[in-house]
Amino acid sequence: MMKKFEYWVLRLIKFSIICLFIFVPSTSADEGSFVSIACCAESNYTDSRNISWISDFNQFPNTTGCHTRVPSKADYSGYNRSRVFYQNSNQKRCYKLSTKKGEDYLIRATFLFGHIWSSSFSVSVGVTPIGVVDSSEDSAVVEGIFRATEDNTYLCLVYGKGTPYISEVELRPLQGLKYYLEDFPSSVLKLVTRNSFAITKDDIRYPYDTSDRIWKSHSSADPGTGTYHISQPNVSISGNATASPPLQVLQTALAAPDQLLLLHNGLPTESYQYLVFLYFYEVDRTVQAGQRVFDIFLNDELKERRFDVSGNGSNYKELSFTVTANGSLNLTLVKVSGSENGPICNAYEILKVLPWRPETNKSDVEVILEVKNEVLKSNQESEVWEGWSGCPCLPVPWDGITCGSVGGYAVITVLDLSSGIQRGGFLKGQVPSSITKLAHLRVLNLSHNDFTGNIPAFLPSSLLTSVDLSFNDLWGSLPISLISLPHLDILNISCNPHVAKDIPSSFNGSTLTMGQESCSAQKASNQRIIIGAAAASGSLLLTIVVGIIFYTWRRNFLPQGNFDMKQHHMTKNLIFSLPSMDDLVMKSISIETFTLEYIEAATQRYKTLIGEGGFGSEVAVKVRSATSTQGTREFENELNLLSAIRHENLVPLLGYCCENDQEILVYPFMSNGSLQDRLYGEAAKRKILDWPTRLSIALGAARGLTHLHNFAGRCIIHRDVKSSNILLDHSMTAKVADFGFSKYAPQEGDSCASLEVRGTAGYLDPE
Repeated sequence: MMKKFEYWVLRLIKFSIICLFIFVPSTSADEGSFVSIACCAESNYTDSRNISWISDFNQFPNTTGCHTRVPSKADYSGYNRSRVFYQNSNQKRCYKLSTKKGEDYLIRATFLFGHIWSSSFSVSVGVTPIGVVDSSEDSAVVEGIFRATEDNTYLCLVYGKGTPYISEVELRPLQGLKYYLEDFPSSVLKLVTRNSFAITKDDIRYPYDTSDRIWKSHSSADPGTGTYHISQPNVSISGNATASPPLQVLQTALAAPDQLLLLHNGLPTESYQYLVFLYFYEVDRTVQAGQRVFDIFLNDELKERRFDVSGNGSNYKELSFTVTANGSLNLTLVKVSGSENGPICNAYEILKVLPWRPETNKSDVEVILEVKNEVLKSNQESEVWEGWSGCPCLPVPWDGITCGSVGGYAVITVLDLSSGIQRGGFLKGQVPSSITKLAHLRVLNLSHNDFTGNIPAFLPSSLLTSVDLSFNDLWGSLPISLISLPHLDILNISCNPHVAKDIPSSFNGSTLTMGQESCSAQKASNQRIIIGAAAASGSLLLTIVVGIIFYTWRRNFLPQGNFDMKQHHMTKNLIFSLPSMDDLVMKSISIETFTLEYIEAATQRYKTLIGEGGFGSEVAVKVRSATSTQGTREFENELNLLSAIRHENLVPLLGYCCENDQEILVYPFMSNGSLQDRLYGEAAKRKILDWPTRLSIALGAARGLTHLHNFAGRCIIHRDVKSSNILLDHSMTAKVADFGFSKYAPQEGDSCASLEVRGTAGYLDPE
C-alpha cells in the first residue's frame, strides 16, 4: 500500500513540474542573458518586471558625474539618475558589453532629463553612429539591432555640444528572431518606431516579449479615414505559422472599411534605406480566406498585391519590405474590388538601415590593449585611461593616438604618451614592450615621463620614422634593433643619464639627440648651490631665506647663463630642448640670456638659423626692429608670459637677448612652418593636409589655448589666434605662437581693466 502511495506521489510531482513549464512563462533563462546597466545606481537591484540591474561603477567609479533629478512629469516613477561625462580631453566615453560573436542583439540606451544639460552628442554601436541625442527633449531612447562581430561590443557617447549624459543601457539577445538581419547581416538597424494597436495605456514588453522589445501602444493612423479597433483576447494561430511579436500585441487590430493609412513623419531629410515589418492576425474568426484582401503601398509604391490575411491555411502572416525614403514614410492598405472586408494591421516596425562601419585593424586593437595593460600596472591614477575604451581610432581616436588607413581599416600611426597629454602625472614603470608590435606605427613619443628599465628591442619590419624617449630614467645600451630601423629618421634619447652613449659604427641612418651632458650639468649645478647655501647657513630655515634672496637677486640683476662661443659650441647632433610641462612645481623653467655677440656669431649675423645640424634647422631667432616702439611692448609681453608657462602645444621660449637696443627672442625652429602656409601657401601646393592631421592640429591648438585659459598662476588671453600663429613641428604637432598681444585676464581686485582692442584685422569679433 505504501509503495502504491509513493508511486502516485511521484506521478503528481512530475505532473506538477510539467504544468509549471507549460503554464508559467520561461523568463528566467531569457532574463539571465540580459545586460541591464543603471548608470550611477548606488547598488544593484531587481525591478518590478524581475529584471536584474547592475550599477556602472565597475566601469566608471567616479561619482562626481552622478545626478538625481526630479522628473518633470508628475506620473513618472522610473529610474531617476543620470551619469554626466563632463568635458575633458577625452572625446568619447564607452560602455563595454559582453556579446557572443555572430549572435544578434538589441541594444537600447535611455537618456533622462536632457533639458537640464543643454547638450547634443552622438551615440554609436562600435564605431557605427545610430543616433543623436538632443537635450531639447526631456528624455530620449536610442535603440538598434546588430550582429556582434566580436565577443565584446561598445556603446559609445561621442562628444558634440555640451556634456554627454546617460541613464540606462540595455543589451538583449534576439534568440529566435534572426529575420531582422537576414537580408542585412552587415548592418545596424536603428529603431524608428515599433507600434502595436493594443488598447492599453502601458507599453507591451518583457515578460510578454521575451526579447524585451517595447511595443508602443498607440496608433499612427489618420483619424479622418474612419478607422476602428477589433479585439480578440484569445489568440489562436492556425497552421504552422509562428508569431514573432508577443500574443498580447496580436489581440487587437486597427481596421478600416476601405483604406488604412499609417503616417510616419519626422524622418531625416536625407535619403536612407528603411526596413518595414508588418504583422497581421485575423482577429475576426468569422472572416474566411478570400474575404479580407487588400493591396499594400509604401510611399505610393505597390509592394504587395492582393494580400489575404487568412490565405494559405493560416490566420497569421508577417511581411517585410525595403524602401528608400526621406522626410516621411506612408504605409497605405487599400481594399481590393470584391473583398468583403477592409484592411487590418496589428503591429508594425520601421527600422533605418545603417551600414556597419569597419573598426580599427584587429591586430592593432589587441596590441594597444596590451600597451594599456602594461602601463596601467604602474599608473592606475592617470585619467587618460578613462577615455581609452571602445575603438582606438573611430569615430574619434583615443588621447595620444593618431590613426591612418590601410586596406580599408584604421591603423595606429602615432602614439604620443608624453607627459603633456597626461592628466594624472608622469608615467612610471618600464617602457611597454608591446609597443614594438604596432605594425603601422610611424611616430612614438614617450618623452618627459619617469619610465625606467631597458629600451625594448624593435622588429626589423617596423615603419617607425621618429622615436622620442627623452627626459626619462632609462638605462642600458641602445638596442641595435632600434638604431638600425630602416625608416628611422629621428631618435631622441636626451636626458636619460644611464643610457650608454656609445653608438655602434653601423648607426648612420638616423639623427640622434643625446644631450646627457647638459642635463647632468644642470642637475649638478643645482646640487652645488643647495649644498653651498646649507653649509654657509648651518640652518634649514636660513638656507631657504638665503636661497630665495639669492635667486631673486640673481634673476633681476644677473644674466642667466651667459653664453660665449668657447663654452657652448654648437654640434651637428645637438638641439635645445626643454620639458613640456603642465606643473611648474615639478620642474622649473630655465630661460637663458644670450649675449648679442653669441647670437650674431651663431647666426652668421642673422644669415643662418641657430643649431644647423643633423635634425635640420632646429632653433630660430626673432629680432625686433630697433625703431619699433610697439615691438618693445610686444617683446616684453612675450618674454614675461613665456618665461612662466610651458605646454606641449605652446611654442617654448629658449632664451632672449636684450643688448645694444637689440631685442631678440630664441625659439625652437618649427620645421613644418605655420598652419597658414600648410593651408594656403607653397607647402599646401606640395602636399594637402589629410583630415586626421587637420583634426590633430585643431585639437593641439585647442589644448594649448585651454592651458592658457586654465593657467594656475592666472588666466592668459592670447588675443591673436590665427593660422599664421599656429606653428607645426617635425611631427606636425600644433604649437600656438606669438604672444605679443596676450594679456592676463582681469580678476577681482584689479584697479582698472584694459579696454584697448588688440589683434589682427579680419580675426577680431565684430562686436
